[in-house]
Amino acid sequence: MTKKMNFLPVVMSGGSGTRLWPISRSKFPKQFCELLDQPLHTMTLKRLQKYQPPIIVTSINFRDLTESDLRINHFKTEKVIYEPQPKNTAPAIALVCKYLELQKQTDQVVGVFSSDNLIMNESAFYDAVGAAAVAANQNQIVTLGIKPHKPETGFGYIQVQDRAVGTQKPTAVLKFHEKPTLDLAQNFLNAGTYFWNAGIFIFKVSKMIELFQKFEPEIWMQVSKLDKDFSNLSEIYASLKSISIDYAILEKLTSNELSCVTCDIGWSDLGSWDALAEARNSIKKDQADQLTEVNAKGNAIVGLNEKNYSLIGVDDLIIVDTVDAMLICKKGDSQKVKDVVDKLKINSKPEFKKMTEEHVFENRPWGRFEILKNETHYKSKIIRVDAGQKISYQSHAKRSEHWILVKGSATVVLNDKEISVKAGEHIYIPQGAKHRIVNMSNSDVEFIEVQVGSYFGEDDIVRYQDDYGR
Repeated sequence: MTKKMNFLPVVMSGGSGTRLWPISRSKFPKQFCELLDQPLHTMTLKRLQKYQPPIIVTSINFRDLTESDLRINHFKTEKVIYEPQPKNTAPAIALVCKYLELQKQTDQVVGVFSSDNLIMNESAFYDAVGAAAVAANQNQIVTLGIKPHKPETGFGYIQVQDRAVGTQKPTAVLKFHEKPTLDLAQNFLNAGTYFWNAGIFIFKVSKMIELFQKFEPEIWMQVSKLDKDFSNLSEIYASLKSISIDYAILEKLTSNELSCVTCDIGWSDLGSWDALAEARNSIKKDQADQLTEVNAKGNAIVGLNEKNYSLIGVDDLIIVDTVDAMLICKKGDSQKVKDVVDKLKINSKPEFKKMTEEHVFENRPWGRFEILKNETHYKSKIIRVDAGQKISYQSHAKRSEHWILVKGSATVVLNDKEISVKAGEHIYIPQGAKHRIVNMSNSDVEFIEVQVGSYFGEDDIVRYQDDYGR
């Protein structure tokens, strides 16, 4: 990719977090989960580092997770746009186009990528994106078509004119096809001119604005009312309809306007535990130390570290284990996980409903905490404060806290008084006292927190100072 091309990646980071439950949950979706060696969000941003710093479009609910990933990995961005509510991909793309128009960058060539996809052949990926960007610079809208390796019924397909793969020469798109039946998917595979639709597309901003004005004038009219600083985004976004970019624009284009670069880039959307088990096997992610099998074979484990799983007389199972939930299913049946989540959401036990949304841990912009015990009369946590970070200066009306530092050294501010603490030392936070912990060292700090009182909810907090704008 040449500098002249001025190629700008846009990373879409949404999702409901249900298909890879119980690890992926609505408040901690799969792009941030450590399903492979690194979270998919991290892998995506690393892959795109050879281009300009990206624009990220994500939910306001994922702000802490996004900013934590950016900070820990020192990623630079052009801008992070936080959607007030999910509206599908067309409004999100319109937001990006409007932002770039306001920046007087309508000649910019943009590529749209999902934050939760796996791409194992990065060299082929760069080649395909480069070819697509050249065509997009000539006012083509270009998609990437992924060579299918099996009759997959879970993806949409792109029908193209030329069956050649990896030629880096765009071919005309004849038609988009919805997710097919198994028989139709097999016909697509046999024909050789049908490719998986990965939702990756490249365009010039001025061309996409023209298409919004033509096919979705209401969306563009509303988006055009945005203030330059996006301060009225919530009001504008609430007025937009929810629609995908495929339905809104791409499927309405002629073969003269829409082309496809067909490629074989080792792509997977990791949309099920079956897909993830296949990917983990492909990259040889070792689970031998965790799994003991007797008269058993073909099983896949995604479990807790330092925990052994022993299986006797069972084949082809997928076992996913977390602190508060476990999933066991036969390979081939993992698409039904969504049915499990739907049943949990209507369960009479509130703790079961809650486990579809969040884990016993939470990532925060300053670090992370994990609940160790949650009883009616006390609650305990292990809390990590990252190097150079601090929690907000806060107080609690309904609980006192005991902090025992177990790693590192830090400064505790208690009612405006600074107290140095190190591993092995304890400090008491009375009910109603203002407090924070500040870690200005070059390494993480960890402490055990024990809360005692009448209520332990995260909403029992008053913030007086906060570095993260909460």
